Amino acid sequence: MSLEPPVPPQPVESGLARAVATAAAHLRAVGPGALTPDSRLLFITRTVRLFAYGFLSVVLVLYLVQVGLSGVQIGALLTLTLLGDTVISLWLTTSADRLGRRRILIVGAALMLFAGILFALTQNFVVLLMAATIGVLSPSGNEVGPFLSVEQAALSQSVPGERRTHVFAWYNLVGSFATALGALAGGALAQGLQTAGVTPLARYRIIVLGYATLGVLLGILFTRLSPAVEVPFRDVGAAGPALTLGLHRSRKVVLGLAGLFMVDAFGGGFVVQSLVAYWFSTRFGVTPAVLGGIFFGANLLAGLSALSAAWVAGRIGLVNTMVLTHLPSNILLMLVPVMPTLPLAIGVLLLRFSISQMDVPTRQSLTMAVVRPDERSAAAGVTGVARTIGASLSPLVAGPLLSSTPAMLGLVFVIAGALKIGYDLALYFNFRAVRPQEEGGA
Repeated sequence: MSLEPPVPPQPVESGLARAVATAAAHLRAVGPGALTPDSRLLFITRTVRLFAYGFLSVVLVLYLVQVGLSGVQIGALLTLTLLGDTVISLWLTTSADRLGRRRILIVGAALMLFAGILFALTQNFVVLLMAATIGVLSPSGNEVGPFLSVEQAALSQSVPGERRTHVFAWYNLVGSFATALGALAGGALAQGLQTAGVTPLARYRIIVLGYATLGVLLGILFTRLSPAVEVPFRDVGAAGPALTLGLHRSRKVVLGLAGLFMVDAFGGGFVVQSLVAYWFSTRFGVTPAVLGGIFFGANLLAGLSALSAAWVAGRIGLVNTMVLTHLPSNILLMLVPVMPTLPLAIGVLLLRFSISQMDVPTRQSLTMAVVRPDERSAAAGVTGVARTIGASLSPLVAGPLLSSTPAMLGLVFVIAGALKIGYDLALYFNFRAVRPQEEGGA
């Protein structure tokens, strides 16, 4: 099928430029000398990557519908997208500290390009499944692949422990801004192509190709990292006990956290950005441009909520911050589908996002705090993969609901909220006594 007329580049280019400028402004706000040149570059790579994820996520399910997939097929494809990412990411992240962090990050960027190209070039379900399983795609607009785990490890060794949560908060804010701008740009580009008379399949395919292009840019940026991001020589081979998944002394606590994070992600997998966008489209007839605006605001608020997490955690601790901010956000999530009008549904969703991400930098900081430097990539990888496994199973349950009424599809919000509340309570009762060194722990 012809892809004419030519792709208007302005929404992607201007959106990405705004995202990079936002990242630079936030880096200055962290404080002079707080970050190394490599750390600043990692903020920029996160900006490009999350922009790409947001750019694609708003239209991904809409694109798969236009390709001709059924609700069950879409659910299976989204699940295999995350399961494939799980297997590949587990190997890459648990090997990164030994094989080289820069090398693993470049491989991840190549997998983004691979998935984007195949998704754009075929409508064959089997080939799409292969691309989803091997490549890196984000149905939710959130992090997938080996990137986050390796970047967290590199950032953690470049800042003092007492500043780690603060830096992670800005790191997440930059990512949320980038996802928001990506969603806005993706929705605007889809709307602009619709106005220009481009068919739905062709305009969504153009966005998929834009995602692949951003994978190329990401890979180029990773080649600019210095050897300083690698594990310090003194920590290599100093593990002591035998390694399991790249872990040794911290194995028990990491596996415990991983199990709980899996439950949280399983709940979150019911409300990935692509499925929420589809619910708004079927329930209220929302256009792609409006969807982009909704998720721009949602991700903006999510980023601001993550930024406030460092201040709260400094006063009540990491675990308390994770639980006490997550509980009300999940109650709000369950209220979204019962709202009778579009403005009310958007309002409750945005209110939920205004507090929903305060557990993210605190969760990341806690994971980095309780392990040795030479376990950090592995610990982030194991907990990240656990989250991916949990999230990958949810679309199998949610997929059949895509073909049902909007009211039935709204059950995904209730299921997600209930599961996440269970996670919050289990986390508190099992880990409230775990305290990192900067909180006075051992």
